[in-house]
Amino acid sequence: MTKIIAFPHLDKYYIPIKYIVENITKCRVIIPPENNKETINIGSMYSPNDICVPFKYNLGNYIDALNQGANVLIQAGGGCRYGYYGPLQEEILKQLGYPFTFINLIKDNHVSITKLYKEAKKLNSKLNIFTYIHYLFKGILIIIFMDKLNKYKREHQALAVNPEFFNINYKKILNAYSKSKISLKDIIKIYYKYKKQYKEIPLKENEDNLKILIIGELYTLMDSEANNHLEDNLIDNDCIVYRYTDLTYLLLKKRFMKHKMLLKSKKYLKYALGADGEKSVYHALEHCKKGIDGIIHIKSYGCVPEINAIPILNQISNDYHVPILYLSYDGQNNIANIDTKLEAFNDMLKAKKQTKNKF
Repeated sequence: MTKIIAFPHLDKYYIPIKYIVENITKCRVIIPPENNKETINIGSMYSPNDICVPFKYNLGNYIDALNQGANVLIQAGGGCRYGYYGPLQEEILKQLGYPFTFINLIKDNHVSITKLYKEAKKLNSKLNIFTYIHYLFKGILIIIFMDKLNKYKREHQALAVNPEFFNINYKKILNAYSKSKISLKDIIKIYYKYKKQYKEIPLKENEDNLKILIIGELYTLMDSEANNHLEDNLIDNDCIVYRYTDLTYLLLKKRFMKHKMLLKSKKYLKYALGADGEKSVYHALEHCKKGIDGIIHIKSYGCVPEINAIPILNQISNDYHVPILYLSYDGQNNIANIDTKLEAFNDMLKAKKQTKNKF
């Protein structure tokens, strides 16, 4: 039987992940439709009620992919209780009658590149360690470059004379990195080309834009559909957006930053909160010291590490007089209600800043 592989979505990261999987396995890869309302509806239909939103989106992705002909599913979600969801997702899908092979890349609650190599070798007997490292390195480099360009975009788009230029270039970047055969030279060349074009976009002078930090649970932070396109909403309202959780951080930086975050936040933290709870506290504290205008904390419904962080964030907010808005997403949110909260929060921050500037 021809092996057809699929994996869940995490915003636009399907582009480098597809590149890696396709080239190391030499199998066909199916990309299910990008996350939308139908995805969460399908996932919610077959998920336990109180389970977190990432589980439901992933399950919806799997069902879409299986209906398109996929017969090998990859799971790589970890870091919290989500690292234990793979077996449950597999059992649900088998009870629904789908024939497939389930590959769980989680070991000790983290993604294992050794496990990825062993599983890829089963699908592609000709794979050797050097070829594996070659494509893994190139895929990770695409991730790093995408994250760098996106960071510049969210921190400068609201300042642009014509913000749409950023969106136009962003689509071109995604298209350029979507090629199944791309050289290392081209990967680097694309990054520097669009970095230069981003920096050439004219910016307004002497603008007093609101500066907003977004923190919280990693999936809801990174997937634009899961957070109802929060960053775009803020940018459209002339806000400079800071967000530090991305795939580069999760894959390469997280393990080296744990001690630093606890040390820098020792006034408020004595122990790790689990997942990225202490990261939320660390960045909130650091930006409050720098004079951020407001903080938005987002999470999926029932996310325990981020629930643990909330009382600490409240204390930081009070100590530094920085307003914080909490948004919890369960996949069935009243979008109008969230938009109203954001609008009110934005108006409050503007009024606060105008009052402060008078004195």
